Amino acid sequence: MASENLSAVLYKKRDTVPQCDIVLENRPVPEPGDNEVLLQMHSVGICGSDVSYWLKGRIGDFIVKDHMVIGHEAAGRVVKCGKNVSHLKQGDRVAIEPGYPLSNDEFSKTGRYNLSKVFFCATPPDDGNLCRFYKHNADFCYKLPDNVSYEEGALIEPLSVGIHACRRAEVTLGHTVFVCGAGPIGLMSLLVSKAMGASKIVVTDLFQNRLDMAKKLGADYILKIERGKSPQDVAKQVEELLGGMPDRTIECTGAESAIQTGIYATKSGGCLLLVGLGPPTVNVPIVNAACREVDIKGVFRYCNTYPAAIQMLSSGQVNVKPLVTHRYPLEETEEAFSVTRAGEGIKVMLKCDPSDQNP
Repeated sequence: MASENLSAVLYKKRDTVPQCDIVLENRPVPEPGDNEVLLQMHSVGICGSDVSYWLKGRIGDFIVKDHMVIGHEAAGRVVKCGKNVSHLKQGDRVAIEPGYPLSNDEFSKTGRYNLSKVFFCATPPDDGNLCRFYKHNADFCYKLPDNVSYEEGALIEPLSVGIHACRRAEVTLGHTVFVCGAGPIGLMSLLVSKAMGASKIVVTDLFQNRLDMAKKLGADYILKIERGKSPQDVAKQVEELLGGMPDRTIECTGAESAIQTGIYATKSGGCLLLVGLGPPTVNVPIVNAACREVDIKGVFRYCNTYPAAIQMLSSGQVNVKPLVTHRYPLEETEEAFSVTRAGEGIKVMLKCDPSDQNP
C-alpha cells in the first residue's frame, strides 16, 4: 500500500479575505480504529457546500478556522478493516455515508440520527475524504452491488437528500409535484418523486442547461424563471402547466422568492418541503399558508436512506449517471472547483485513484 496520501485541503490563510486556499498536500495514511475501515478513495463529487467553504470559509455557524480536507460525496474500496468489523472485507467497494451520530441520544434512538450531534465529512472541524486514503466508521460504509459504479456510489449522497425530502413531503402515487431548482438536489428530487409514483412533475430554474437536464431525466414540464417576475405569477404558470395546483412542492434553492412561490403555488392541504438553505431569515406569506393549511416542513441532510438508494440504483429504478458532466483527477482539484463555481456542469466528479480513473 502507498505510504503517501495526497489530500485536497482548504486553508484559511488570510483574515481579510473570506476565500480559502485549496492546497494539495501529502498526509500520513491513517490507521483504522477497531470499528473503522481504511478506504482507497475512488470517486468524490463536488457539492455546492464544498464550494461555499472554499469561497466564503463558512456556512452559517460552521467556520473553517484553520484547515480542513474537503469532500463528502464519496465512494471507495476497503483496504483494511478494524478488528471489530465483520460485515466488510478487503476489496469491497463501498459508498460512504458522511455523517454518523457521536452518541446514542434521543434522536438516534428514534431513528433520526441526522438531528443528533454528528461527525460529518468536510463540515468544520471534521475532515472530508477528497484524498487517496481515508478512514471511516464501518457501520456507515455500504457495500455496492457489482452493477453499481463508484460514481453512482458517490452520488448516493445527494440522492439521499432527494429520498429524505420526498419521504418528509410524503410524495406518493398520483401526486403532482413542483420542484424549485434544477441543480443536483432538485434533479435528485425529480428522480425520486417519479420513482415514488408522482403523476406529473414541473421543474423550474433560471438556467436552460439545467432545465434541459431535468427534461432528459423525465420532468413532464420545465419552466425557465424570468428575473423580476412575481412569485404569484410564477405560481400561476406552474398551475397552468400542471392543470391544477401541485400537491407537493420541493424547494431546493433557498431563495426567498422561490419560497414565496412555493407557498402560493401549493394546493390547499398540500405540503411545501424546504431543502435549500438560504438567508437565516426570509419574508414569506405565512398567513396564506396557514389559512389554506399548507404544511411547511424542512429537512436537514438525511437518515436511513443509503440502503434504499442502493436498491433504487441496482434495480434501475433511478438513473443518476447523466448528472456527471465533468471528471478531473485529484491533482486538478482547483480547476474542478472553478468549473463547479462557474455553473458549467451539473455534477463534477474527482477521481482519486491514479490507477483507475473509470466511472
